[in-house]
Amino acid sequence: MGKHNEFGKEGEKIAEDFLLKKGYQIRHKNYRYLKSEIDIIASKEDVLAIIEVRARSNDQIIAIADTITKKKIKLLVLGANQYVTENELNVDVRFDVITILKNKSIFKIEHLESAFYHF
Repeated sequence: MGKHNEFGKEGEKIAEDFLLKKGYQIRHKNYRYLKSEIDIIASKEDVLAIIEVRARSNDQIIAIADTITKKKIKLLVLGANQYVTENELNVDVRFDVITILKNKSIFKIEHLESAFYHF
């Protein structure tokens, strides 16, 4: 596994721990439907959070959250719709992004709630 894949998995674990500390319940990790993959599905109160985790080990010109394409957003919405339908949920759904920037051994975590599209 490449170093970027290892850091991606580490980033997802950091995001999961971060969400648990904020009172979220982790419902599913790496949920897949067709070509859609959702990193983390979590809930808090009556909100289902569909969470895309972006981890980077350097601070490039483009903000990490801005690397999420329209195609990726469509796939997240597709996966979220399927998850809600198959689990017969009646909840508000929110799309969040958690960005993790690693600088040496220091991690900077940012949680962008309602980062895009609602349904």
